[in-house]
Amino acid sequence: MVPTRCSRSARRRDCASAPRMRIAVLVPGFAPHDAVSNDALGMAAVLRDLGHEVGLFAQHSSGISDTVREPQEIEAWLTSPRDIVIYHFCGGWDFPLALLRRIRARRIVRYHNITPPEFFEPWSSGYVAACAEGRAQIAQFAALNCELYLGDSPYNVADFTHCGVASERCAVLAPFHEVEQLRALQPDARRIPRGAPLLLMIGRLSPNKGYLDLIDALGACIAGIAPDAHLLLIGKLDPTLAVYGEAIHARIAERALESRVTILHDANGAELRAACACADALVMLSRHEGFCVPVIEAMALGTPVVALASSAIPSTLGDAGVLWDTADPYLVAATIARIAADARLRAELQERGRSRYARMFAPGVLAAGLGEIMENFA
Repeated sequence: MVPTRCSRSARRRDCASAPRMRIAVLVPGFAPHDAVSNDALGMAAVLRDLGHEVGLFAQHSSGISDTVREPQEIEAWLTSPRDIVIYHFCGGWDFPLALLRRIRARRIVRYHNITPPEFFEPWSSGYVAACAEGRAQIAQFAALNCELYLGDSPYNVADFTHCGVASERCAVLAPFHEVEQLRALQPDARRIPRGAPLLLMIGRLSPNKGYLDLIDALGACIAGIAPDAHLLLIGKLDPTLAVYGEAIHARIAERALESRVTILHDANGAELRAACACADALVMLSRHEGFCVPVIEAMALGTPVVALASSAIPSTLGDAGVLWDTADPYLVAATIARIAADARLRAELQERGRSRYARMFAPGVLAAGLGEIMENFA
């Protein structure tokens, strides 16, 4: 069920009689514009609006104005069994497992998913080990019988129900985000390339994101449908995945697409805003996503979405874009060309995207959803 919108003043009135609690929000680290950080900070703001005292705890923090405490301080900070710790689970970390086993407080596991290690096997042994460790901890957290397992998407929640967690202990709430801040920016298109059509992909350069498939789709587009097509990639490359970065450039060279691909590793918000405005489509061929925030950014900004129906993408996109169960480059290319040429189809996709964002993912909707969840802890 989609919660209704509610104003900040209404939330305060509704919760005026609710007991005040201390709520510890625990994340591995805080950083600006990081998806997990955005979700944790957004949650903290709403919980404070609801009248609770919220503390932020992390191993490291940068660019965050709020006070961030050391994780080891949580047990002393939480003073009552009615208090709550919310752990944002996005990778392997032994400390939260031990903490949630012994703490005298109620426990919420906020799950953002962990990429299966097989995606990294040809590229990074370090990523394989880290992802394997994180995936192994899913069953360990499930065995703790926490009061709530809160997934970003139904796809994420399934990881816990498959481990035996009762569905009554699970809920879904999309992540808090910075889409409204993005919408408010003045677009800066000085580094945005021109293309007819212009294909856009937003996301870190990682093997699960389908970049090689995307380059093949661009090649198919140029070869048979739209010779002036261009691909804009916005995302950073982790230095430990340098081999995968080399594979991306090798595929571009193999297809003779050097002049048709632009990669911005350091795009700012104004450039991202301009990219969404200029692009004919966000092309998301990722094979593993726990939610996929770029999809809701595109929907909110009126950029049509063409995506692979993998992992959480169908539940995020719904009927607001074009979903295929294959990354066949010619099918993807034909879809993009159709959107670029058909003004009526493009307008329909834009309207569907904006409507779905407003109904499902706008800040007021997420705040109302979190408020409903917290009523169970009153």
